[in-house]
Amino acid sequence: MNVAEKRIQGFSLTGMLPILVLVGGLVTFFLLGGAEYLAFETFRDNRGLLLDFVERNGFVAVLAYMAVYAVAIALSLPGGAVLTLTGGFLFGVLGGGAITVVGATIGATALFLAARMGLGEPLRARAGPAVKKIEAEFQENAWSYLLFLRLVPLFPFWMVNLALAFLGVELKVFVITTMIGIIPGTFVYASLGNGLGVILDQGGSPDLGIIFQPEILLPLVGLSVLALIPVVYKRFKARQN
Repeated sequence: MNVAEKRIQGFSLTGMLPILVLVGGLVTFFLLGGAEYLAFETFRDNRGLLLDFVERNGFVAVLAYMAVYAVAIALSLPGGAVLTLTGGFLFGVLGGGAITVVGATIGATALFLAARMGLGEPLRARAGPAVKKIEAEFQENAWSYLLFLRLVPLFPFWMVNLALAFLGVELKVFVITTMIGIIPGTFVYASLGNGLGVILDQGGSPDLGIIFQPEILLPLVGLSVLALIPVVYKRFKARQN
């Protein structure tokens, strides 16, 4: 068995290194009690300090927020909704939404590449015919399926990132569809975060499940269905032929 065959059939330590670093970061985060820093109560109690930091540091604060968001997504940490609210609160609807989209895309891409490098190729090499058929179908209609998965807020973000890595999705398609697909949901939470100061001053708390309200969820589902139209049309033409 030559070196190339060993790489296909086994898991390379070098290839596994990025995903091991992410897993180690995730474990360390929880062992050090990091979850409380992403809790809404922490934001509520420190919102004045955050506003002051943004006012004094400007562009550095933007980069810091983007980096924190990217790391949170790459490590698949909980608290994405609270972070997005924070972005809207600190930078406004447009600024906070845009910065969040960029940070989330960077983090998702890091997780995607780490999973593909360490696990994707070995697992795909060992996959059976059924999995290979799903992979071929997914790659043929990657744009439609990826937009569908990103637009519908029912699939865990980290799970989609890993699944796409295992299905051999092209990097360019992954990045573009991720960035476009998360825009609607991101701006919903950024908008809520923009008015968060008033809500807290009145003694209230934000509805973190706002995206599942019918007036918001139904338009998102409608957009996701539109993303599948090319697939439906292709199937229809194939049956006609």
